[in-house]
This record gives sequence, structure tokens and C-alpha cells, in this order.
Amino acid sequence: MHIMEGYLPASHAAGWFAASAPFVIAGATRLKRIVTLRPQAKMMLAAAGAFTFVLSALKMPSVTGSCSHPTGTGLGAVVFGPAVMAVMGTIVLLFQALLLAHGGLTTLGANVFSMAIVGPWVSWAVWRGTAKLGASTAIAVFLAAALGDLATYATTSVQLALAYPDPASGIIGAVAKFGSIYAVTQIPLAIAEGLLTVAVMNALSGRAGAIDEIQELSGEGQ
Repeated sequence: MHIMEGYLPASHAAGWFAASAPFVIAGATRLKRIVTLRPQAKMMLAAAGAFTFVLSALKMPSVTGSCSHPTGTGLGAVVFGPAVMAVMGTIVLLFQALLLAHGGLTTLGANVFSMAIVGPWVSWAVWRGTAKLGASTAIAVFLAAALGDLATYATTSVQLALAYPDPASGIIGAVAKFGSIYAVTQIPLAIAEGLLTVAVMNALSGRAGAIDEIQELSGEGQ
């Protein structure tokens, strides 16, 4: 993440666009429903989008053709659900590609799939699972954000491995190679993102009622 412009073969780039499109379309439907039923949610949607944009713009070089950074999608996944974050993440990645040269247009589908689809779905699943097990809100949010971040990079490792398998060990070896390189920077970044997301959720605690209403509307309430 972000895989840079032109780095993926055309067939891979097209395939990731096709894989991402249904999630983005479904997310747009869910987003429209939330905004229609609760227009006040627009401010919190903007905050979640800004959080994702800022965190995911803080990049550091990692694997050739890619970079490491927080993703920021865990917060939105917890509040609005993973479907909405498919749309929000796509918007963020599109603006970053156009304005900051982070990622690219040809690789947008692949970057959306890893950061705006897989990451938020993992965050949401961890959030729901840990909450049902009785974990505190802070622990549930921390694990959701941190593991969603790591899932994004695990997915990117697979994407790169599929495009550039290792000559000796094939795709499996390439996944291990890319994943191990990412781990050096991504594990501490994931921990930091988890802690920051907990802090932001605590800051939003005064709007707990609003968050509960949004989660109920989006179908992501506990």
C-alpha cells in the first residue's frame, strides 16, 4: 500500500478493479441510506474520511514499488461499518493518487481492495467479535484498528506476490518475502494506529448516542 502507478501488469490491475467494484457499489447504497435517514451523520463521515486521509498519507518507503503507513480505516469501520468504508477509502485513495502521487490510477482497484475493503472488513469482524466476548471498548477498538491495518498489508503482499512470484519458491515464497519486509515497519505502525484510534474514539465519547444511532442505521450495531 499504496502500490504505485503502472507497477501491476494490466491484467492484474483490471482484475482488482473488477473485484473491488461490487463492494464499492454496495457501500454507496449503504452510505446513501445513512445520509438520508440521518443527515447529521455527514459531519462524522467527513471526520472519518479526514482521519483516513491524513493517516494513510504518512508514508515511508517499504517494498520496492510500495510503502508502509497507517491506514486509518478502522475508525470508520467501527462506526459506520465496512461497506461504507469501501466508498470512503476509494475517495481517499483517488484523491491521494491525483493530488499526492500516492498510489496510482491503474493500481487504484488493487489499493482499494486491500485498504478500503479487506482492512475495514477485518476491523469490523474483530470489533464485533471482541465486543461479544466481553472485551472493553478500548481493547476492541485497538485490536480492530491494529489488525485491520495488518490485514491490509498482508493483502498487499499477496497482490505483489501474484504479480511477481519468486523464481524459486513461486507465489508462496513471494508472499513470505514481501510480508516479512513489510513486518519490520508495519507492526509498530499498526500498534501506533490502534492506540491513536482508541484516543479518537475516547474523544468522540461525548457523541456516544450519535455513534449508536449511526451504527443502528448502518446495521453495524452490537
